[in-house]
Amino acid sequence: MTASEPRLRFGVHSGQQYESFGEIRELWQRAEELGYDWCSVFDHLRPPMGGPAGPCFEGTTLLSALAASTSRVRCALMVAPVAWRHPAVLAALAATIDHVSDGRVELGIGVGGADLAHGQYGLPQPPRADRLGMLEETAEVLRGLWSGEPVTFVGKHFRLTEAHLRPVPVQPRLPLVVGGVSEPVLRTVARHGDVWNSLLADPAEYRERSARLDRLCEEAGRDPASVRRSMTFRALLVEDPAELPGELERLRRRYPPDSPVWPEYLVFGTPEQCAEALRPYVGLGVTDFVLGVRPPVDWRCVTLFSDQVVPQLRASR
Repeated sequence: MTASEPRLRFGVHSGQQYESFGEIRELWQRAEELGYDWCSVFDHLRPPMGGPAGPCFEGTTLLSALAASTSRVRCALMVAPVAWRHPAVLAALAATIDHVSDGRVELGIGVGGADLAHGQYGLPQPPRADRLGMLEETAEVLRGLWSGEPVTFVGKHFRLTEAHLRPVPVQPRLPLVVGGVSEPVLRTVARHGDVWNSLLADPAEYRERSARLDRLCEEAGRDPASVRRSMTFRALLVEDPAELPGELERLRRRYPPDSPVWPEYLVFGTPEQCAEALRPYVGLGVTDFVLGVRPPVDWRCVTLFSDQVVPQLRASR
């Protein structure tokens, strides 16, 4: 990231549960045309929300193709489970895509969550305590290899001996996004992260988490303001409130009442209501607002957010 980065950034988290590359490429290119600052995919192979046989592209190769298909938006993987790849492999992947994108990549890492690939493919899922240790070690290794200097590292989970990575990323400091809200994760954010990402939480809960991160940054000798705060959420937007009941019914037919998607919705309403719901988070220090989008793409929501919500929030600063 550079000093020219906007104080507030607005993005689309597209995921990759699409039937064709053309669908997701169209979304990213349209998002860029609409003025969004950021687009991201995730790093699941068999996400539970898609069911055991749902479509899902592989995240890192897809990110590279999408980076090559855009020219301005930041391109992010959010977030890579640290148990799936050796950090040296992840470092090389990110550096390569940074070259493909001409310096627009942001790499997210996390401890990993539910994924049907563990059962279907037999991929290992170490205990959470081990994955928390792997998160810290992965961040250290990434930073070391991206520096261009030889790295020798001996940790509990990973070992490198006079390890090299060339070419290094285009960006002098490739932004590292760390996702999660637990104390150990926030400690890794404070030590190594450039962006902290979390899902929607009520303002009081978000304030408490952000204060914990501030304290941990100070303990690590870092300015808390040096870490951007990113929040991912969903919204259902309509211009005419009379349209809302029908649109809500459409969503209810798609998602059962117990679907994990419902708590991610910030608002069901107009762009004005969405902007009003987001303003408290601007006051709490959120700098990056990432709109979650799933297929079939709700183009009206994507467009209303960029055309009407974003200008209101930028003007309120």
